[in-house]
Amino acid sequence: MGIEDLIARRERLLGPGNPLFYENPVHLVRGEGVWVFDADGRRYLDCYNNVPHVGHCHPRVVEALARQAATLNTHTRYLHETILDYGEQLTAMFDAPLSTVAFVCTGTEANELAMRMANFYTGGTGIICSNWGYHGNSAAVAQISTIFPPPEGIGKHIRMIPSPGTYRGPDGVTGAALARHYADEVKRAIDGLHADGLRLSAILVDTIFSSEGLPDVPPDFMRLAVEHVRNAGGLFIADEVQPGFGRMGNHLWGYQHYGVVPDLVTLGKPMGNGHPLAGVIARPDIMSAFRNQVMYFNTFGGNPVSCAVGKAVLDVLKDERLVDNARVVGDYVIGGLKRLQQKHDLIGDVRGRGLFFGAELVRDGKTKEPATEETKRLVNSMRERGVLLSRIGQYDNVLKMRPPMPFSRDHADLVLQTLDEALFAL
Repeated sequence: MGIEDLIARRERLLGPGNPLFYENPVHLVRGEGVWVFDADGRRYLDCYNNVPHVGHCHPRVVEALARQAATLNTHTRYLHETILDYGEQLTAMFDAPLSTVAFVCTGTEANELAMRMANFYTGGTGIICSNWGYHGNSAAVAQISTIFPPPEGIGKHIRMIPSPGTYRGPDGVTGAALARHYADEVKRAIDGLHADGLRLSAILVDTIFSSEGLPDVPPDFMRLAVEHVRNAGGLFIADEVQPGFGRMGNHLWGYQHYGVVPDLVTLGKPMGNGHPLAGVIARPDIMSAFRNQVMYFNTFGGNPVSCAVGKAVLDVLKDERLVDNARVVGDYVIGGLKRLQQKHDLIGDVRGRGLFFGAELVRDGKTKEPATEETKRLVNSMRERGVLLSRIGQYDNVLKMRPPMPFSRDHADLVLQTLDEALFAL
């Protein structure tokens, strides 16, 4: 069946407006490591998908899934050692006092549950988020997924702060002053909630601010922001769905980059390497306060098959030294992108950490006018040249690249060479 027929069939079945990547959508049928293959047998380098964290169809993950699925799969109302073994292995990767876990199926569920737990613990309902973030798509979480404002509107309990970045910060404000500038926005948001008679519950941010365009966050911003939040009786919820599990190279979790330990952490996408597995990591007092008041149960969250898969992902991460790989190869890619920046005026800024990197494209280096259309053309040109990536940011002008963790220097060279050619051809 041809692409146009598939698209028409898809719209009839799934409804109109269901998003697809690229002007010429890709019909994928197979994946292996950092590669995906289309229905015609063409191979593409996957420089976008963080869901297959340890690589598409990793044999150890597939084997763990098949073995447990052939033995038993049920829910968590029965005792099962695999669930506990995985929970202990996972929580041991976090800083004290983060030591308890609630398993769910998606990042959306994780963020909604974390906000609910924060509300119970603090007695507040006010949530602070960034003005261009994404955290999921349920009715509650859509309120803080400000990249796609819900048509139902955003409740008065939500307060948004500007994305904290150095490249597009206020003119003449740098260093410690810039960190204070953005932290003051958090304080204003708290004061705004109080003025409306609302109590703060939490600040919830993606710790690499991925949808915001991977901004270079001013040092000390997070410490100052969380200090304001905790002084007002609120909690810090770190959304680690995108930066977590070692993607940032120097740390297992994005929050560690800032030296601030959250009260709650939400996990998703890469946790199960494509299997629907997500979770909330919490301080034990917060978990107990919630569990003592709420009979929370998730039929599929943390089932034995999911936990066997999650455990296999952690084992592969360790045994194949993929966090070290993210650091080494990530530094190599950033260096390569900066060399391309010297050749191509369109690249205004290079940013990222580990295997999550990007470049902001601008039409003028001084005015920083966003090169939105050029970025769109470049993403589609890269697809035609066999490299899959995307774009993000408030102006849709930041190249977004976050390949599976086995991504190597050879793969990086292919991306950089292809990007160089595509930029010259624009």
